[in-house]
Amino acid sequence: MDPSSHSFLKRLLDSPGPSSYEVLPARVWREEASQFADRVEADVSGNSFATLNPDASPRVMLAGHIDEIGVMVTYVDEDGYLSFDAIGGWDHQVFVGQRVELLGPGGPVPGVIGKRAIHLMEKGDREKVSRVEDLWIDIGARNRAEAGARVRIGDAGVLASVVAEFPNGRLVSRSLDNRVGAFVVLETLRLLARDRPGARLTAAATTREEIGSTGGGARTGAAVLEADIAIVVDVTHATDYPGIEKRRHGEYRLGGGPVLTRGAGMNPALVALLGETAERDGIAHTLEAAPRTTSTDADNIFTSRRGIATALVSVPLRYMHSPNEMVSLEDLELTARLLAATVRRISTGTDFVPR
Repeated sequence: MDPSSHSFLKRLLDSPGPSSYEVLPARVWREEASQFADRVEADVSGNSFATLNPDASPRVMLAGHIDEIGVMVTYVDEDGYLSFDAIGGWDHQVFVGQRVELLGPGGPVPGVIGKRAIHLMEKGDREKVSRVEDLWIDIGARNRAEAGARVRIGDAGVLASVVAEFPNGRLVSRSLDNRVGAFVVLETLRLLARDRPGARLTAAATTREEIGSTGGGARTGAAVLEADIAIVVDVTHATDYPGIEKRRHGEYRLGGGPVLTRGAGMNPALVALLGETAERDGIAHTLEAAPRTTSTDADNIFTSRRGIATALVSVPLRYMHSPNEMVSLEDLELTARLLAATVRRISTGTDFVPR
């Protein structure tokens, strides 16, 4: 990976931005985009857009959501301990013993998630799973007033961690789902800025996907852009570690390249174009079935406006929704290459009507 892209990816991943609080990573994304995009802007939903060929057609949208799962302060007790709830889908067992970084009004506030020590539990309590309502955040405050001077109810935060680089091009971070999607769509734009397509191309870093039961930022973003075509980049579960039933969950490996989804909400002509391009260019890839929904922004985009030709391309990810998710850098590069090559093949005459 190009050193500047690698540095950008790490800055993006280390910027805390849980759903509805994506300001910090969005700023990093727009600053990077301004180096090569013709136009960079944001909207009232917090979405960020970077465009090439703003007056061209058709209008192609590449969407990767920039939010991550997190926590939110819900109560401060008289001794200064913070009750909290989850933003997005957590396994509550992951919270135990973790450090957090809260986005306070005056800047980052460090804290630790507390739980009764095992020595002070009755035998029956030791065998129970932890629930978020049994835990708290300790920021070192002595009372409610002292805590309230640093954090407010409704402040959000993330589990505190930084990017780690492992052998074989593996990257470990808390926010890979789906900061890597926002990264890949902008890397695609970077590639195409050097060899421009005929279409108008907009990379979109969308918001609120992890809590987006009503469409998040992706639905409004697609409408703002008046997109004709959309390719969503997200992550999918890698199944290359112990205990995964491949017959049930499929076979997706780190280093196996992008995963193309077939089924719910997918435009078959666009999916076919992606697959043909991957075969033509020798880009390793696999297929994933979606018989009902995809649980990604693609579900919210394909029904936007009067219907948008939509496809979903995913990056294999281990340990989803944990502070130590893992991806392969090679998969990110292959995904950006596939998207760039596919966009170059799209013109005003490309027909996406299923026939």
